[in-house]
Amino acid sequence: MTDKEKPSDDSVDDLQKQFMDLLNKTQAAFVRDSSGFMRPGPAEPPSAEEDDDGARETLRKIKDFNLKPREVRDYLDRFVVKQEEAKKVLAVTVCDHYNHVRRCIEQPDRMEKEYAKPNIILLGPTGVGKTYLMRCIARLIGVPFVKADATKFSETGYVGNDVEDIVRDLVRAAGGNTQLAQYGIIYIDEIDKIAAQSTSGGRDVSGRGVQINLLKLMEETEVNLHSQTDLIGQMQAIMEMQRTGGKPQKRTINTRHMLFIVSGAFDKLSDIVQSRIEQTRIGFAHGEAARGTGTDESEYLKRVETTDFIQFGFEPEFIGRLPIRVVCETLKADDLEQVLVMSEGSILLQYRDELDGYGIKLHTTSEAIKEISRRAEREKTGARGLMTVLERVLRDFKYELPSTSIKQLELTEEVVKDPRGKLTGLLEESRDLQKDVLKAEVHAFADRFQKVHGLQLIFDEKAVKYLVARSEKSGKTIRALCEEVFRDFEYGLKLINRNTGRDAFTITEDVIRNPDKELSRWIVESHRTGE
Repeated sequence: MTDKEKPSDDSVDDLQKQFMDLLNKTQAAFVRDSSGFMRPGPAEPPSAEEDDDGARETLRKIKDFNLKPREVRDYLDRFVVKQEEAKKVLAVTVCDHYNHVRRCIEQPDRMEKEYAKPNIILLGPTGVGKTYLMRCIARLIGVPFVKADATKFSETGYVGNDVEDIVRDLVRAAGGNTQLAQYGIIYIDEIDKIAAQSTSGGRDVSGRGVQINLLKLMEETEVNLHSQTDLIGQMQAIMEMQRTGGKPQKRTINTRHMLFIVSGAFDKLSDIVQSRIEQTRIGFAHGEAARGTGTDESEYLKRVETTDFIQFGFEPEFIGRLPIRVVCETLKADDLEQVLVMSEGSILLQYRDELDGYGIKLHTTSEAIKEISRRAEREKTGARGLMTVLERVLRDFKYELPSTSIKQLELTEEVVKDPRGKLTGLLEESRDLQKDVLKAEVHAFADRFQKVHGLQLIFDEKAVKYLVARSEKSGKTIRALCEEVFRDFEYGLKLINRNTGRDAFTITEDVIRNPDKELSRWIVESHRTGE
């Protein structure tokens, strides 16, 4: 290639700039979630200015952190019912940690001092609010928050995800701002599923190896922001090397000030604790061991010791990085009732909002709340059982009522016990009013047809009655029936309009019964008229 044929430095820079723009757009369009899959990113990502403003505001809140443990507890009370001990421990731990972060920012020399990070392990059955507690705390403080399931990770990252991927997810949650991400919260659920199991051979890629890699993150380590399996990240790194004359720019983030919280149900751990306690009873400490011990699993979990975790399958070094241990209690029917009535995040509010979207107001009685709570307790999935019960009760109402004249629904104990029977009675009571609704839908179809095609359909009284009766008999909506009957009318009526200039057409019962025949007759007549 001659010198004249060689591209100029400016053109190379332009090509590199275009390529980087393309990479950035691709990254904005698709992101890798904590499960390892590429998924679409936000449709309209915030501008760089908005990102900078948001990051600066969050950093300002961290630098000015002045919350007290009781204030954090009071905030959590608005959303999570019960779990008083968990709220107290979490409030103290979070305040201690972010006070330390604030002082390190104010006095950089503190960064070099030894700091035992108060990472937390939450124990308790599903649905008691473990994840919700952490989401609420992250929202209160304003720091980036990311959640992942421990079962997604493997030791090497080839079978599953590399544990460092969750740190990269945190950076993405911070809008790519590493200064902000270094103060975020990482929450790992189902941590009990990676307890190392004794095997007869083979390699444990999802147990002990993952624990070893996680403990490095929880203590302090530098994490490369570009994963070896991230093609876009690697291409970006190559382009950066070219721009800097072949010198690679090390892009890493330190995990020193990231707060790690792990949680799990630990179903079998209570058995280990119970066995240890019962062995102790046989010895000299019988009286001490017996006091305060109940049959509830949470009572045993409250007495868990490090040796119990090790016997369960955790490495001593790993469990040692989780010095703060909190046990969440099982939710009883009375607690679930409070979740429905008092929590600002109550699932009942969501159902009210969903029905309100159809113009239907949902009212509940105290007896219904009690019955829902009792049924949810039997589900044994904590607060998640409330959604299971409400979905079962309200499913048919949400399906039927939006197409009726009914705009009020009272959720009573009788409705909870026999939702289908009560719905049938409610529909029967409103049958006369329902005819008016169906008639209105016929005219609504005519309005839509005219708006889209510029052609007017005028339904006579017999045609409307026939459509209403056909809808009641078949169970189909008026809209579906009309679209089926008039599916070819758009083309036929436009042809008639071109031939005669006619733009209004009377729809009779005969037209609905034999749409193709009547439309063909109209078209033939229009040709004769046009001649």
